[in-house]
Amino acid sequence: MRPRFSETDALGHINNTVLPVWFMEAREPVLRLFSPTLGRDGNNALAVVRMEVDFHAETLFGSPVTITTGIGELGNRSFQVIQEAWQNQVLTARGVATLVSFDTRERRSQPLTASLRAQLQAHQVADQKDREEEGAPAGRAGKTP
Repeated sequence: MRPRFSETDALGHINNTVLPVWFMEAREPVLRLFSPTLGRDGNNALAVVRMEVDFHAETLFGSPVTITTGIGELGNRSFQVIQEAWQNQVLTARGVATLVSFDTRERRSQPLTASLRAQLQAHQVADQKDREEEGAPAGRAGKTP
């Protein structure tokens, strides 16, 4: 991601509302596992039921930001997407979103199929909150969809 001047706040930081948008954009490969056209492919959809972002350092205008994406915990109907924002080798933010497989016709959650579960497992990473101390982005060490 290349921070835009319009995304800065009065302190010169990238505004806290921007990181969730960047994380959403970086989840696109995961979304395509469920809906290759990112449209209504059959009755399958994903619903975000929880999202949290922890800010670890300033994200500033003027330097690119790398967003890494991996899969965390897998449930029967839901899974976590773990994402990190790195700027100049520094972890600036970490996000975890819980997504639920959703049947659009029945309007309720549905079990993950065996095929989708296997695809998600191929991109599963350890939920290591201490990566900041190691100084290595998760996506470089693990797989990213």
